[in-house]
Amino acid sequence: MNIHAKAALLAASATLVLSAGAALAKDAPKIGVSFQEMNNPYFIVMNEEVTAFAKLLGDNTEVYVADARHDVSKQLSDIEDMVSKGVNILVVNPTDSEGVRSAVEAAKAKGVTVVSVDAQAAGVDAFVGSKNYDAGVLACDALIKDIGGKGEVAILDGIAVVPILERVRGCKDALAKAPDVKLVDIQNGRQERDIAVDVVENMIQSHPDLKGVFSVNDGGSMGALAAIEGSGKDIVLTSVDGAPEATKAIAAGTAFKATAAQFPRDQMRIGLAIALAKYMGAHVPAVIPIDVELVDQSNAATFAW
Repeated sequence: MNIHAKAALLAASATLVLSAGAALAKDAPKIGVSFQEMNNPYFIVMNEEVTAFAKLLGDNTEVYVADARHDVSKQLSDIEDMVSKGVNILVVNPTDSEGVRSAVEAAKAKGVTVVSVDAQAAGVDAFVGSKNYDAGVLACDALIKDIGGKGEVAILDGIAVVPILERVRGCKDALAKAPDVKLVDIQNGRQERDIAVDVVENMIQSHPDLKGVFSVNDGGSMGALAAIEGSGKDIVLTSVDGAPEATKAIAAGTAFKATAAQFPRDQMRIGLAIALAKYMGAHVPAVIPIDVELVDQSNAATFAW
């Protein structure tokens, strides 16, 4: 989806919500939102959009929000609880794409409209998420450029959900087109800063000629940056997300050179609007891909989610 198509979709979504707000003023749907985590700025801004959406629909709109804390068992329980409270619309940001299937199917069996955002969830009515393969390509093309097209690189991997797998696949495909760049290590930083520090320190010790690291998310990349700076070596870092802390580091001229930015606000806005359209009887697309954008020193100072 290009920027013009995205703008048109956002405008259409806003029109739908405003008109639906009037139509549903006396009988607004109950909305449930299940996040994989909520201690991440990425999901915090998504949750802000949930609150804004509910206000557009009217003061009597009930919203339930839950944090699975990366525990699929808790997420299943959270969703079951929301369904028992009578939600009509359920937005799921799954901690395990396949693991939430039973809860999704149970919700749909009771007439609940279910949409997933950011990460695909099995069995949903629609999915709104970033072009994660493209994000991996963008970030690793930037990595190749910043190391001068040659040298050893590593991937700081994460949890095995579809978006992360797609970012790694995109990165590997980009690296494969650079014959003088060698992928020497892939380790899992669990997308967490504290874990990533130790993982990247080990990478640097194991590969003294390491020239670059691709991190699958900005949270992990901040730990990677600390490890790189602590090593005193000239190692380039790129990532995915566009988080405020990451763009600040890029703008400051650190080893963190670029991130393929996502648009979490847009994902939630469109996801909720699509769910509302489906709830009201519309036929909706099964997948709505959202473009990503490379943020580097040329635009990091002005970029924001």
